[in-house]
Amino acid sequence: MTQKFQKFWIGITAIVVASFAPVFFLGTMISTASPAEWTMDLLSWPLDGVENFKSPTTRFLSALTGGFLFGWGVCIWFLRKWVYDKAPEETRKVILYGILAWFFLDSLGSITSGNSINALFNIIILLVAVGPLWRPAKD
Repeated sequence: MTQKFQKFWIGITAIVVASFAPVFFLGTMISTASPAEWTMDLLSWPLDGVENFKSPTTRFLSALTGGFLFGWGVCIWFLRKWVYDKAPEETRKVILYGILAWFFLDSLGSITSGNSINALFNIIILLVAVGPLWRPAKD
């Protein structure tokens, strides 16, 4: 795999991570919470309409989640833009280990909170976000 392809995939990873941010930002306001409610309903399968963002605490957690995901996605994007060419292997590892850390803690938290199905969704997100980053790039 070439470094050019791996750098391209890091852009995909940044977009995958950051794409959840607007959904959770919308969850901060009752009038726009539907996408966040639907996302949480999907991730806690089955689709039963139980998830809601009526509680101010839930909306606040949605704001924090959206902010963290957007910041993490932007960080990955700029690692790709400003660091990857100088240190491709180190950049790859930073992104890979960050995604693995998210995967393990998010999946464990999902299981312990009674939402085990989300751990399965996390596997799909993990595979898409990591893509070819499992392997070192070659010139």
